[in-house]
Amino acid sequence: MPKRPAPSRRWLTAATWPVGIALTSWDYMWRTTPMHRQEAFPSTPPPLPELPTGVSAEEVQGTTDGTGPLYHRRYRTWIRDCRLGADELMDAIQRDPNAAAPTTFARFQRVDGGRGRLSVGDEFVVRMPGPWDGPVRVVHADSRSFRLATLAGHLEAGQIEFRIGQDGEGRLVFEIESWARSSSRLVHLLYHRLRMAKEVQAHMWISFLERVVRLSGGRMTGGIELHTERINDQLVSDPRLPDSPGMARRLAALADKPLNFDPAALRDGTAAREWDVTDVCQRLPDEPPGPPVDAGSWQIARRLMQGYEFADPSIVRAYYDPELPLAQRDMLLKLKALRVLHLFAGVRVCDVYEETRQFDGQRAQVWGWSYRTLAGHVEMGQMDWEIWKWLGDGRVEFRVHAVSRPASIPNPLVRIGFHLLRRRERRAFLASTQERMRRFTELALEREGADLRVREAAAHLTARPASADEPAHDAVADSIRADAPAHDPITDGIRPA
Repeated sequence: MPKRPAPSRRWLTAATWPVGIALTSWDYMWRTTPMHRQEAFPSTPPPLPELPTGVSAEEVQGTTDGTGPLYHRRYRTWIRDCRLGADELMDAIQRDPNAAAPTTFARFQRVDGGRGRLSVGDEFVVRMPGPWDGPVRVVHADSRSFRLATLAGHLEAGQIEFRIGQDGEGRLVFEIESWARSSSRLVHLLYHRLRMAKEVQAHMWISFLERVVRLSGGRMTGGIELHTERINDQLVSDPRLPDSPGMARRLAALADKPLNFDPAALRDGTAAREWDVTDVCQRLPDEPPGPPVDAGSWQIARRLMQGYEFADPSIVRAYYDPELPLAQRDMLLKLKALRVLHLFAGVRVCDVYEETRQFDGQRAQVWGWSYRTLAGHVEMGQMDWEIWKWLGDGRVEFRVHAVSRPASIPNPLVRIGFHLLRRRERRAFLASTQERMRRFTELALEREGADLRVREAAAHLTARPASADEPAHDAVADSIRADAPAHDPITDGIRPA
């Protein structure tokens, strides 16, 4: 494990937390330094710094070890009329980082390495108000810069670099640049959702730059630039996976749950009359007659359907293990109503199929899958999601067939609320689903830049207001990329025609 300060020093630091928190809040509220914030959402990640050869990687917490989006941040300020030159100023900071650190709420404690100027391999713990341990290791140092890598136990996973230069007008330019993800889902919640840790972090590094200016003996000019790039990486932050331990347990528990109805009842003509039957059909962009074409609307819609990405996240979010084939998948559905109410329900994929069907003398290529409700769901029944290509005239259609009825709900408040809202919520969900499928397919057919346009559209194609940075929007965009994995009948456990 990374080295830590002696217990006596840690207790002393902890004892200052209340004072540090109070001073931090006061400074934050009364800050007068001009700040220029910019946020961007590039589609490709920036170049990431690698660990230099010979630097120990033991306990290093790299960006691939984190969770959530990758944040590339840059804090920059300009200094004029300095008493110290660039090399002298960096030397002073490297000899004592606390000369620039806002020590009322962030203090560097050296836990490994010799005294004096920092060097590669030295380790520090950055102590902050609250239980924020920030162990780091120096992985690069020269006369005008140094870079730190986070270690196990840090709030973030990545690297941060401090450097100084000079512009064409003779002013010093000091920058802090970081490449990092949240180290855990809890930190991701605090930073990305509640924004608490984000503001604390911004306040810390802005205060650091202000103290650098004072240490230089010069004057800040132009305020401070704060530029943030947020890059999603679904390999690390997958919106299909549960985002809390409690939800992960709920998903795992579905494996032991039976269906909450007898599927034979759906095949019984008498019993079927007691069920609600819903059928919807949405026309998608046509194709030329004949089999589905490569990268055409039928294949694009199939990709959207495979991961349930078409679902409106303001009404239903699906969580599941994307490593499992579609035909073996249990899904935890988060059902939302009135923007503040939600409940969880489990479903199990029961069939995946591709076949040619004959209907009114016409032939259609059909791909689809079905799921059935599990014990604990507020409904009983089955939903079939299908994409049709009429081979004779090239029409492409997205179809939904649902057979359902209310399940037994023990909680009286949930039972009353469900009966009051059930039909309205279903109508809203299906209407939004049809519109999303149509629009996403149209945008994907435009090819160049389609993933970005789909992501932007996804943030607005919701039945209710939804967060623009909802990770489900990124999953939609990823599913229609030209380089997305092709459909694989074996992997998906498809039932042959």
